[in-house]
Amino acid sequence: MKSSLIRRVGAAALVLATTMTPAVAAQSHDTVTRSGFGVRVRLLGEKIVPHKLSFQDTTVGGLSGIDRNPCTGEYVLISDDRSYLQPARFYTARIKVDGAGVHSVDFTGTHPFLQPDGSVYPPPSAGDGKAVDPEELRVDPLSCEYWWAQEGDRPASSSGPVIQPSIQFAARSGAYRGQLPLPPNYEVTLGDRGPRRNKAVEAITFGARSRVLTSAVEGPLLQDGPEPDLEHGALIRVTQQSRKGDVLSQFAYPLEKIFTEPDPSSPWPPDTGVPSILAFPDDSSRYLVLERTWVAGAGYKIRIYDATTRGATEVHNMDSLAGQKIVPMRKKLVADFHDLGLSTVDNTEGMTWGPTLPGGERTLLLVSDDNFAQDEVTQIVALGIR
Repeated sequence: MKSSLIRRVGAAALVLATTMTPAVAAQSHDTVTRSGFGVRVRLLGEKIVPHKLSFQDTTVGGLSGIDRNPCTGEYVLISDDRSYLQPARFYTARIKVDGAGVHSVDFTGTHPFLQPDGSVYPPPSAGDGKAVDPEELRVDPLSCEYWWAQEGDRPASSSGPVIQPSIQFAARSGAYRGQLPLPPNYEVTLGDRGPRRNKAVEAITFGARSRVLTSAVEGPLLQDGPEPDLEHGALIRVTQQSRKGDVLSQFAYPLEKIFTEPDPSSPWPPDTGVPSILAFPDDSSRYLVLERTWVAGAGYKIRIYDATTRGATEVHNMDSLAGQKIVPMRKKLVADFHDLGLSTVDNTEGMTWGPTLPGGERTLLLVSDDNFAQDEVTQIVALGIR
């Protein structure tokens, strides 16, 4: 979601974000948040990456997804730069994190994503239909190559090109390896069906011992009803597929309603959605779900939920969810970022499992997308999960 070009966080948060130095001290807090289905979370620490850091002739920013490579121990981070600054790309980095906090973030490499013909992706231009909107990347647990999701584009007018969302495979060099067939209801149409603009595939994760790829659309499909407001939430679709693309199941996930009234002087409406999901390694029905909301005058609210598909209605063959009697996925709040004691709460979009700490506590790393805007930050947050 391209939030920062039109959004402004509260004044106090802005002052803090723009005055931080690159070497922010790691912070560790022992406060335990609310528990989900047996999950307990505490803040281990955070670190802010310098704004528009220059690395290997690229501008680091727009980091909207993160995953850990089990073959190297490094992290892979995808940028949502649509080739405006440099070609659409990803980064590798070593992130030193332990029970005492986040000690360092050191970028080690970057590569552009390549098209089937070996060329880089061009910036969006009217009529070509080749642009991409990178949002999420996962390391294949079996090959340590990459699967990455991009939202495509529903044009603002009928004269613009339709760019379909996709989940693609890439070598660690960024070379094109193939594409996963997506469910028919993920297709962008010029009618009243399919994903909303900037609300398509923004979350993917491997589960069931690497046999299943789960994806989620960021917001409700057009046919599934309106977006959340102050009174009502909405339902988004979560799809489980085989590695070959067969749809195994699809469920409805309940997105929260908007948490507060927006500033009445702002022309921008609230914006909310699911930018990331993460499968539990030992339970094919269970996920951590990241919900990110922005409201003018109030800033961001970032929440993590523990969700399960057990008992949820299969909705793959339902053309519309509106007015249907279905059982959505169950969920419980694990963490609200405003309760963690962070230096700032920003546009957090990516999360991944990190290493297991002595004593069995698992780390969870999250990254925020600064949209290359001066008043937002690239923030690495580490949590401890029990």
